[in-house]
Amino acid sequence: MEFHLKECGIQTELQFSELCVSGNEEYGFRPFQLMVASIAGCSGSVLRKILEKQRTDVEDIQIVADTNRNPAEGNRIEEISLVFTVKGRDLDPAKMQKNLETARKNCSMIRSVEDSIRIVESIEIEELGG
Repeated sequence: MEFHLKECGIQTELQFSELCVSGNEEYGFRPFQLMVASIAGCSGSVLRKILEKQRTDVEDIQIVADTNRNPAEGNRIEEISLVFTVKGRDLDPAKMQKNLETARKNCSMIRSVEDSIRIVESIEIEELGG
């Protein structure tokens, strides 16, 4: 990846679009937003692959992320909480929890930060009618 320093942040051209990163939301994504999005996106993608391999009838997966930042340490991200809501049919809560744990073990983004950022995950199930 190649980055160019601009007056309001940095920019790079990626396969799908230009990415602008700035400490000011008026000019681009804030770095902490990209960190959280990377972790949620990676974990969610791995979970979806697991569910697809199991042929689990899932209509949607929603992830809500919340952060705990420490202003005394440069707004360091200390914790990211991810709540997964899986919508589908015949979903076994115990199996869904095990799948979430497996996804965590196979998510490269979580594995990269797990020694410095606490990642808390939970899963909720929304059963859809037949």
